[in-house]
Amino acid sequence: MMSLFLFVIILISSVILEKDWIQRSRRWHMTQVQKEYGPQLHVETKGKTPSMGGVMFPVASLIAIVLMTFMGWGTLGNLLKLWVLPWGAALIGFADDWLKFKSRSSEGLSSLSKLAAQILLVIPWSALIVLKHGIFLWPGMELSWWLAVPLLAFITIGMLNAVNVTDGLDGLAIGATIISIIAFLVWISGDNLVRGCALATLAMCVAFLWYNANPASVFMGDVGSHFLAGILVSLCVFSNFLIAIVPLGFLFGIEILSVSIQLIAIHKFKRKVFRMSPLHHHFELLGWSENQIVTRFWLIHSIGAVILISLISLL
Repeated sequence: MMSLFLFVIILISSVILEKDWIQRSRRWHMTQVQKEYGPQLHVETKGKTPSMGGVMFPVASLIAIVLMTFMGWGTLGNLLKLWVLPWGAALIGFADDWLKFKSRSSEGLSSLSKLAAQILLVIPWSALIVLKHGIFLWPGMELSWWLAVPLLAFITIGMLNAVNVTDGLDGLAIGATIISIIAFLVWISGDNLVRGCALATLAMCVAFLWYNANPASVFMGDVGSHFLAGILVSLCVFSNFLIAIVPLGFLFGIEILSVSIQLIAIHKFKRKVFRMSPLHHHFELLGWSENQIVTRFWLIHSIGAVILISLISLL
C-alpha cells in the first residue's frame, strides 16, 4: 500500500510539474533547435516543441526524498547518496541545454567540454562510492578498488551518452527507461530505499511519457537524458548488482554502438555503415514511421533485456 501511495503521489506531482513547465516554456519560447545535419523532417515538425522537460525529474526526486524519509524508507543521508549522480548529471545536461537556448543553436557544450564535465563528475563519484559502499559486480562478488573505479566510471560515462543519443524520437528514450525500471523492480530484490527510488523514477517517467508520446508536447533535453542515465546506474550500484546495467541498458547500448561504428567507418574507411546514426535515424531514412520505430525499438529492448537477464541469472 505504501508503494502505491509513493507511486501515485510522484505520478500526480510529475504530471502537474510537467504541465506547468510546458506552459512556461511556450511563454519563454524555450524550444529545441533541430540539428541541420539531422533528418530534415525534424526541422519542420519538431522545431517549435518545448524542450528541457527533464528539469521536472530532479524536482520530483526531491518530493520522493521527503515522502520516503517520512515513510521510513531510508535516511536522508542514504537517499542523497543515491540521487547525487543523477542530479550531477542533470546539471551537465542543463548547462548544455541552456547554451543551446541562449545561442538559439543546436550545439551547446562542445563534445570535449561535455566529456570533461562528465569525467569531473563521474571519477570522484566513482571513487567515493567504491570507498564508502563498495562495488559488487553481482551480489557477493565485490570488485577490487583498482578495477571498480575505472569500470564504474567507464560504464557511467557510457550510459550518460548512450541515453542521450537514444533521445531522438518522441517517446523512444523515456519508454525504454520505463521498460528498464519495470525490469529492475521485477528482477532485483532490494531494500525499501532502492525500490522506492525506482518506483519514484517509474512514476516520473510515466508522467513524462504522457506528454512526450508522439506527437510530443515536450522534449526532455540533455538535462532529462543525463538524469535518467544517472539514476539507472545508481540503482544498479546501490543494489550491489553493477552487471544489471547491461540488460537494463540494452537498447541504449545498441544506439551508442551504432554511433561508434558510424564514426569509425567514416574516419577510418571514408564510408558510412548506416544512412544516419544513431540507429533510429537510419530507419527513419528507410521510410519507417516514427511510431513504427519507437514501438519496435521498445520491443527489441524488452526482448534483449529478458534474454540477458535470463543469462545473467544462470551465473
